[in-house]
Amino acid sequence: QVQLVESGGGSVQAGGSLSLSCAASGFTYSRVCMAWFRQAPGKEREKVASIYSGGGMTYYTDAVKGRFTISQDNAKKTAYLLMNSLKHEDTAMYYCAAALGTVDSIRCIRRADFPYWGQGTQVTVSS
Repeated sequence: QVQLVESGGGSVQAGGSLSLSCAASGFTYSRVCMAWFRQAPGKEREKVASIYSGGGMTYYTDAVKGRFTISQDNAKKTAYLLMNSLKHEDTAMYYCAAALGTVDSIRCIRRADFPYWGQGTQVTVSS
């Protein structure tokens, strides 16, 4: 079965950096859209970034552009989220998500529904 396992969360001071990893298993890492979401207490879950297994354009929500970088290692079936210049408002539970059968990067950018989710990893940024 499909499994997504996040790691790398933790606590950091504002201005610091963290790197999250999402190890995928149970499917062929092809035609898949991988995404990172986050949800802060009392707020709706939001899509932070996404990347298509076949390459092409990536997606970032405006609040993280220029600070976060999504990447992947197809051979390791792992997606990453490098978070620099962290702000207090980045504090949230971060989730990895996957959508299989995605045909291209444009559809990956536009995709909002993801069937598969990891358990989440907490990121706390102190100001």
